[in-house]
Amino acid sequence: MHQYLTFIGGFPIRFYGIFFSLAIIFGCIMAYFLLKKSRTGWEEYIFDLGLTIAFFGIIGGRLWDVFFFDWDYYHDHLTEIPYVWQGGMAIQGGVIFACVAAYFFLKKKNIPILPFADIVTPAIILGQSVGRIANFMNGDAFGHPTGLGYGILYPATTLAYKTYGPQPLWPAEVWECQGDLIIFCLLIWYSCFKHPKGTTFCLYIMLYSLLRFFLEFFRGDYGTYALDLKSAQITALIGFVIAAAFFIYFYFKNSVFEEPKAD
Repeated sequence: MHQYLTFIGGFPIRFYGIFFSLAIIFGCIMAYFLLKKSRTGWEEYIFDLGLTIAFFGIIGGRLWDVFFFDWDYYHDHLTEIPYVWQGGMAIQGGVIFACVAAYFFLKKKNIPILPFADIVTPAIILGQSVGRIANFMNGDAFGHPTGLGYGILYPATTLAYKTYGPQPLWPAEVWECQGDLIIFCLLIWYSCFKHPKGTTFCLYIMLYSLLRFFLEFFRGDYGTYALDLKSAQITALIGFVIAAAFFIYFYFKNSVFEEPKAD
């Protein structure tokens, strides 16, 4: 892989930034398509919403990574915290901040939150899958050494190489990209059936939490946090339990979700 597409003067054009931007664009396009298909009229808001959640998602993803994954480094390099182009974005923090921003945006527009979330949820995981390509091209979110004669060999300019040298590493970010695409297909399939409102979004949190929990055993870019688990695994467990509880609650308390029609 290559970290840089080209240089304009001394300014690098990073593949990380390109694929990160594509993740937002593809997610918004898919959300627009899903909302258009739902005949709700809500698609007119999707690009304004996309810019809003992208902004707060970047802030949340960066702060989550800094304080939960890389604080040992950043507490001595506080001025580098805004340097998002170097890599270091935690998707869990990004999703949490983006959801909070989306909540206030939808409330302001008087759009019902659960039906909207159910419709656009597949677009979220699709964007995440493209975002993992950004990590791969940047050489971050990498796996630990395979200890075998095969694995990914990263260029000397990447953080993965600086951490483990020329050792073959597990393709953790590649597997997550593939896993995200599988979850995308499952959510699209689930959405084809009538379902209690709110359950599609809960199912997304549950499936992604399971994927992230097990893939963390192959990640090598940071150490364990507590109970011999990594911080992302603890977050995934908490997220899964909360989402499962709400899934059960919505399943038995909410009426079957009917896509509302535009006025």
